[in-house]
Amino acid sequence: MLKETRRVETRKPADCSDGVHAAIDAKGLLKVYRGEKGMPDKQALNGIDLAVPRGSIFGLLGPNGAGKSTFINILAGLVTKTSGSATIWGYDIDTRTRQARASIGVVPQEINIDVFFTPAEALNLQAGLYGVPKREWRTMEILEAVGLADKADAYVRTLSGGMKRRLLVAKAMVHNPPVLILDEPTAGVDIELRRQLWDHVVELNQRGTTIVLTTHYLEEAEALCDTIAIINNGSVVACEKKPDLLSRMDEKTLLVRPDTKICESQLASLDLSYEVRADGTLAIFYSPRHHRVGRIITGLREAGIGIADLTTEQADLEDIFMQLTYNAEESS
Repeated sequence: MLKETRRVETRKPADCSDGVHAAIDAKGLLKVYRGEKGMPDKQALNGIDLAVPRGSIFGLLGPNGAGKSTFINILAGLVTKTSGSATIWGYDIDTRTRQARASIGVVPQEINIDVFFTPAEALNLQAGLYGVPKREWRTMEILEAVGLADKADAYVRTLSGGMKRRLLVAKAMVHNPPVLILDEPTAGVDIELRRQLWDHVVELNQRGTTIVLTTHYLEEAEALCDTIAIINNGSVVACEKKPDLLSRMDEKTLLVRPDTKICESQLASLDLSYEVRADGTLAIFYSPRHHRVGRIITGLREAGIGIADLTTEQADLEDIFMQLTYNAEESS
């Protein structure tokens, strides 16, 4: 009996915060790009409501073109919203623009650094643009944190792609914002430097900085984030604490390594979906809500199947993501 298609429990997206104490609070945020040369308008954001709790590491996930970058660019003042409202650290982005923009640091996807500056010069300039007094500049401290202290006086054009991306993170931190938005920060960064970057991000969060992360490395989001929102086609399809989101898929896999080869007739009485894998492992798919592992094991023994070893697997963030985005589109 082959494994059935996994299904995610459908729920109405919940608010991730009450909004009052949110680091970022968007209500009815709509963005429509006008079509050019007879092309139809493109609706990038479909009136989304999204609240990011203060002090969280918040994952903002979605496939390419889902609206993540549009949302971030509206907050950063790079894109004008069509309608709706948004606040950053309690400051409305329309009526208290200066305070709102000073409350976030944004690490963009694109590398946009003047190649004729050195990293130290780039950070000093950024600090000056944000009005940070010279006595409060933390240039070398920040460069040390992102592993670029030894490149402080090298021209940006001599840096590798990964180093330039780390410099973007450093630039976003010069004014010590309470909210740091990381838009695909580890793209093109090797494993060692990625771990170094995440160690620093976790340290910043422990000091009180709210982190908003977009990434296509879902294992990173699952490991780091405490709250996750998923956007698809400009709408929020999920926004929950990570454990609640992962619990949507009420399915586990029991992997059994039998002590002898299994005959198909032995599995006839097994009232569950299963598959026998190429290495002889028996994978049994069950719902913890409706089936107990002990009863499954008893059934295997009654069928004459000896167990040499067993383990369990459960749904991860990638399973949830695929069901709420790509598979949802195919079934619509």
